[in-house]
Amino acid sequence: EVPLVESGGGSVQAGGSLRLSCVASGYAYCMAWFRQAPGKEREVVAAMDTDGTTNVAESVKGRFTIVLDFAKQTLYLLMNSLKPEDTAMYYCAAAYEGGCSTVGSVPYWGRGTQVTVSS
Repeated sequence: EVPLVESGGGSVQAGGSLRLSCVASGYAYCMAWFRQAPGKEREVVAAMDTDGTTNVAESVKGRFTIVLDFAKQTLYLLMNSLKPEDTAMYYCAAAYEGGCSTVGSVPYWGRGTQVTVSS
C-alpha cells in the first residue's frame, strides 16, 4: 500500500501561485497529479516517473511544474499564473510500475486538496 497525503491547496486570485505537496509512505515508480472540477471528468495535470519521464497537460504547460523528490518520496506541483479554470479538486496518484498518466492506470489515490481561483 502506498498511502498518499496531499497538502497545499487553498484559495487565490487569478495570477497567483500555489504549491501542492504529496507524501507517499512507500515506494512509487510513478506519481502524478490529477484534477476534477464539478461536473467534469478527472484529468491528468502532470505525471513523473523515477526515470525522469514527465507528462504535462497542454492546458498547464508553462505555468505548472511537477517535481519529484525521490529521497523524500514527495511529489510537488508548483502552480503559477493560476486561472479560474484551474479551480478543481486536485488528487495525488501513484503506481508501483508502469505509467500513471491515465485514471485507469493508477491504483493509489490521495483524498484530494481543493484549489479555488477567483477572477
